[in-house]
Amino acid sequence: MPHLLQRAVLPLEHDPDLLPLYVDPETWTEIDEEPVRVSSRAQLSNILGRSEARIVGGRRVSFGTYFNAFPASYWQHWTPVREVTLTVRTEGPATVLVYRSNGGGTRQRLETREVTGEATSTFDLTLNQYSDGGWIWFDIAADREDARFLGAEWTTEQEPARSGKASLGITTYNKPDYCVATLRALDAAPDVLELVDRIFLIDQGTDRVDAQPDFADVADSLGETLQIVTQPNLGGSGGFARAMHETLQRPESDFVQLLDDDVRIEPESLRRSIVFGRYATTPTIVGAHMFDLLDRPKLHAWAEVVDDEPFMWRTLQQEKMPHDFSVANLRQSPELHMRLDADYNGWWMCLIPVEVIRRIGLSLPAFIKWDDAEYCLRARDAGFPTVSMPGVALWHVSWVGKDDSIDWQAYFHARNRIVAALLHSNSPRGGTLLRHSRRLDLKHLMMMQYYPVELRHRALRDILSGPEHMAAGIATAMPAARALQKEFPETVIHRDTGVPLRSRKGRQVFKRLPRHTFDSPTGLKLRWFTLSTLASHWLHAPRPENIAQPEVEFGKGDAQWWRLPRYDSALVSAADGSGKNIYTRDRAAFRRMLRESVRLHAQLKRDWPKLSRRYRRAMGQLTSPESWERIFDPSGR
Repeated sequence: MPHLLQRAVLPLEHDPDLLPLYVDPETWTEIDEEPVRVSSRAQLSNILGRSEARIVGGRRVSFGTYFNAFPASYWQHWTPVREVTLTVRTEGPATVLVYRSNGGGTRQRLETREVTGEATSTFDLTLNQYSDGGWIWFDIAADREDARFLGAEWTTEQEPARSGKASLGITTYNKPDYCVATLRALDAAPDVLELVDRIFLIDQGTDRVDAQPDFADVADSLGETLQIVTQPNLGGSGGFARAMHETLQRPESDFVQLLDDDVRIEPESLRRSIVFGRYATTPTIVGAHMFDLLDRPKLHAWAEVVDDEPFMWRTLQQEKMPHDFSVANLRQSPELHMRLDADYNGWWMCLIPVEVIRRIGLSLPAFIKWDDAEYCLRARDAGFPTVSMPGVALWHVSWVGKDDSIDWQAYFHARNRIVAALLHSNSPRGGTLLRHSRRLDLKHLMMMQYYPVELRHRALRDILSGPEHMAAGIATAMPAARALQKEFPETVIHRDTGVPLRSRKGRQVFKRLPRHTFDSPTGLKLRWFTLSTLASHWLHAPRPENIAQPEVEFGKGDAQWWRLPRYDSALVSAADGSGKNIYTRDRAAFRRMLRESVRLHAQLKRDWPKLSRRYRRAMGQLTSPESWERIFDPSGR
């Protein structure tokens, strides 16, 4: 009996920005080595349903797109599947052409079939030449008359290694509209629900999902498949740990599929990830890619890794991300044809086998930040890989318009990165991590951003206190960090009241430079700039007139660490454009925090081996179901 691996799908929404991700009815050429669209015929009127489209007479449509090409290299590398059948159903006179690519993106035609009337074309394909990368896809070219595409599937006779279902774990904090929309999308996808055991909606907010006026209908439709779990706000790690814990109680579930709340899903992606997890040779974490919810064709995250020496995350081929599919399609993007192996995947959407949870435990009680990366590194060390799977993706609110390095989240950025390094770094004393951490302190101090430095120092002191602080403070660390904002006036966002805030010297505007090009000092100039700036901030008090009124104004993109320190005060646009922050030099705070930064980093470096042993010994306890049960119910009921 054939098993369905992947079906061709068309967008659920009437949104022209989505078309390049599903079908490519456009002609491309190259001008100055850049792909340029020269004939656009991407008309929504030709999309006739979820699996049906019109192919205009004399035109050609390619399904060599992100959501409809078959990621052959991933199936060959991570599963035992070697024989795949592509079935394409059409109506009318047309030609079906099947192509493949290699890891360098070179296209090769595999087979061609001329069809008339209602036709079912099958192509038997062997996965044995895709070790470095490559996709398989098909095009349909209509003759003089219009033709219709009626659906396509990729199937195999190979039996899966696992047959259990997946439970879905959605963690939310006061984003009920998103959650209801996700539940509706799931309810409208019966082929996905066939693979779903339970939907655990972990509601940690005050604006409850089940209190929404349109919740009752979808809840009635989903029936016992949907289970609402309410608990205090324990962050993403607490919500996802609860979903893991609940899934462990379900013998029908072989996986838990973690989903963030502020997302829009492609239901076929959920089905594909579960099927791939069933076929993986060893139990494998299957991660999804992330598109920008506010810029739908733009891919932000493909495969992500953690570099051990600085112990910092990044996207592979980071210089090529984000990738805009409205500018360059899949076939025009050779870098997207290479198989990319990930260290971890973000928990906006991530499938975790229950076997992995039983072996390595639940999430670290990190609240937010680094919980997903740490978990995948822990799984890797136990022999369970993470695959960042092409064709499996959702749309998530991106980081554009945010700067969580200077708000209350700075505490968790600092603490959890260092804790993860204590647990997993192979570099002596964390490699260059502590040096990088000190530099972050210096940059914030020179930019007159004292609040994130205070939070970072609180994080270091907590780390030095030992691993027990993580579980003990998971419900209180965030409120405490936010309460600290009141002591730092630079955190206040001054909203537009109709009377514009002004600086003494006006707005400083800098020439926009090419992407990834910086005018920051380097080498000896950087050292001299840093030393002279630190000395100036240590020795000189700000001028009174610059305290009374900001000295200069910067746009957010221009307020760089090598520009702000030259002034006593600055008016800087907030990251989301909602207002402005006023940064003012505070000599006393600068001196106190600089001394504390030196002291804390020196102590952390000195104690690193001992701390690493303590945290590694405690990891099993911190992540155990029993430990999390005490967090979920402190009363012990």
